[in-house]
Amino acid sequence: MRVARRTFLASTFAALASPAVLRWARADAPAFTLKLHHAFSAVSSVHDKFLSPWARKVEADSGGRIRIDLFPSMQLGGGPAALFDQARDGDADIVWAVPGLTPNRFPKIETFELPFLPARRALVSSKALQDFAALYLKDEFNEVQPLAFSCSDRSAVHAYAPVRTIEDIKGLKLHVQTRLGAEAMHALGANPVPMPSGQLTVALTQRVVDGCVDPWHMVPPLRLNDVLKTHTEFSELSLSSRTYVLAMNKSAYDRLPRELKAVLDANSGQFAAGMAGAMWDVQANAVAADVAERGDVIVTLLPEAVAHWRRETEPVIGTWLKEMKEKKIDGGKMLASAHALLAKYASLPEPQPSQMPPSQEVAAPESPPQPPRSAGVTTTKPQADVTAVPSPPPAAKPAPSPPVAKPAPPPHLATGTPTAASPTVAPPAPVAAPPVPVVKPVTPPTPAVAAPVATAPSAPVAVPPAAVITPVPPAPTPMPAPASPPAVAAPPKALNIPL
Repeated sequence: MRVARRTFLASTFAALASPAVLRWARADAPAFTLKLHHAFSAVSSVHDKFLSPWARKVEADSGGRIRIDLFPSMQLGGGPAALFDQARDGDADIVWAVPGLTPNRFPKIETFELPFLPARRALVSSKALQDFAALYLKDEFNEVQPLAFSCSDRSAVHAYAPVRTIEDIKGLKLHVQTRLGAEAMHALGANPVPMPSGQLTVALTQRVVDGCVDPWHMVPPLRLNDVLKTHTEFSELSLSSRTYVLAMNKSAYDRLPRELKAVLDANSGQFAAGMAGAMWDVQANAVAADVAERGDVIVTLLPEAVAHWRRETEPVIGTWLKEMKEKKIDGGKMLASAHALLAKYASLPEPQPSQMPPSQEVAAPESPPQPPRSAGVTTTKPQADVTAVPSPPPAAKPAPSPPVAKPAPPPHLATGTPTAASPTVAPPAPVAAPPVPVVKPVTPPTPAVAAPVATAPSAPVAVPPAAVITPVPPAPTPMPAPASPPAVAAPPKALNIPL
């Protein structure tokens, strides 16, 4: 009976304690686990410098109640163009998608893909696009919970030969990323070649294309600078840009309790857009600096030249406005709002002040065709503001300051202090003699003056002439001193050398 009672008590205590043990075990487990899917590699800046830090911050701010697992390189299946639908359908909880991969499906966000509309800095464009989305993109992305929007870093023309004028780009077969980018190439006289980015390297090596209009972040993974050695940028603006959206499945968002929604909201919007924009800019500057250090030519078109390129691409904007009108969308209003928002953020400081390589080529405004020149050579006046990439830093010019020391000899002759020049020009004996011819015409009784000068070179400066006159009574003894005519004969030669 005693054993049965003990067994009963033990089982009762175990039953009472088990819920507490389970509660303690569940306290360490995240309440919500979200899958974040994207097409970039695990070593890309998008993954390593933006999405991963962003996910870790959400986890920390939620006290560990939210866990975000990242799946790069399309590990959950499908292609990059399917990412948006994966977020909509719940195949992934969060995606980093490219709306432009499904043309005409998101016409309003294409406003920031118009030629020469995005800013040169992705941070400015991303923040402006985020505000733009709050005004105009709610209906386009109502199937998901948009967390943030962003514009890629500035695009450059990467080619085999330098592109400085519109004449240089005409006829070139260039890879482009966006629909409107292709239209811009048509307007400039080039032949756009849309293709998946993964095929670009092979197309370049086989000379299927002559170059590409792509952002800097694509240069390292595709090793573009191994083949293309010239790169053309545009000051203040970007010729082309690609838009991105960090989108979340609506049901996954709605399942979160209010306090966790607040955590996610605090890490979305302008915070995430600024984080992405800063990542793009830092990477673009680092890649451009590395390319320049390797000896590639980077041409940056000045604003006057960019204005000419913009005029040539205005028909693309006109066609887009007509398309918006057909879809009952006020394209003119969106365009004006985009420009105003870009101006609003134009004064933002650089996320990390990075020193651009001093060896950059800055192309002059449109000018008549110039004779052929080799890369990295300063040209004539029409291209006076063109500086070659491998040129040495301008600070090296002050180095010729040492020659300024040459004026030192004139003071030596004027003051008659041979000691300053004696260690470098001649032995001490002939140098002591020069004061004799200089002092001799000034003071006729110089026989006594020559002796003190020979014995102590500093005597003429420190001792007044009266000190030399005092030993005049024993003049016979100093008279033999002039018996050193060889030293007197040397002065003419010493004096004639500097003259």
